Amino acid sequence: MTYIQTKRNGWCYLSTIMDLHSRRIIGYSFSKKMDTGLVLKTLESAVKNRTITGDLIIHTDLGSQYTSDDYNQRLTELHIRHSYNRKGCPYDNAPVESFHASLKKECVYPVPVFENYETAAAVLFEYVHAFYNRKRIHSSLGYQTPLQVEIATLTSQMAA
Repeated sequence: MTYIQTKRNGWCYLSTIMDLHSRRIIGYSFSKKMDTGLVLKTLESAVKNRTITGDLIIHTDLGSQYTSDDYNQRLTELHIRHSYNRKGCPYDNAPVESFHASLKKECVYPVPVFENYETAAAVLFEYVHAFYNRKRIHSSLGYQTPLQVEIATLTSQMAA
């Protein structure tokens, strides 16, 4: 989860779920509240974008939203195993931390401060869906985009 400041609405919160293979953001939610509802909405967003097969693991930090009974109950219902960062160790979730850093450098910091929640939400939607997943190349992916990696993976699975 990361914080985004707005003039009218103060701090707002972005929660994301990344596919570690492709680095694609498969689920996200943006809210004026940093609560369990935010991370549950993010989880549901990711589930809509992915078919759950095999041993799926979700990795989060130890924030109260992720350790809540409601969140862990939903993971159990979906047969998703929960993995946690070690206490005080953001390096355990480096890919998501890197995404948040890129988002802030490329999308948030160039704007002095977003006017309001709605403006920020629209800009974040555009960044995630139109730029990050489809156009932003990653050295860790052989200078491909997350979408290119996913397409290549699906193509090779269909050929096998």
